Amino acid sequence: MSETSKMTVTEALQLIVDNAANPALNYAINYAKYGLSITNPEELRVQCLYVLNNIGGWRANKKFAVTKEEIVEARTAIKKAAGVK
Repeated sequence: MSETSKMTVTEALQLIVDNAANPALNYAINYAKYGLSITNPEELRVQCLYVLNNIGGWRANKKFAVTKEEIVEARTAIKKAAGVK
C-alpha cells in the first residue's frame, strides 16, 4: 500500500456516499455525508476517525462498482486526514 494517495479526503468521503447500497457502509455513510459539509480542519479530522471505524468491513464486491484499489486509496486518504498512520 502506497503512503501517498491520489484521492483526496473529499473524494474518499464521496465514494462512500456514492456506495450507499453497500451494507458494509451502513453507519459510515452518514458520517461521510456530514464530513463533506465540514470546513473546520480539526472537526474533519475527528469525523474521519468515525468514518474509519465504520469502514472496516468494506470490501470490493461484484455487486458494487468500487474496486479494491479505490477502497485502499479511500482508506489511505481518510487516514491521512485523520492523522492516522
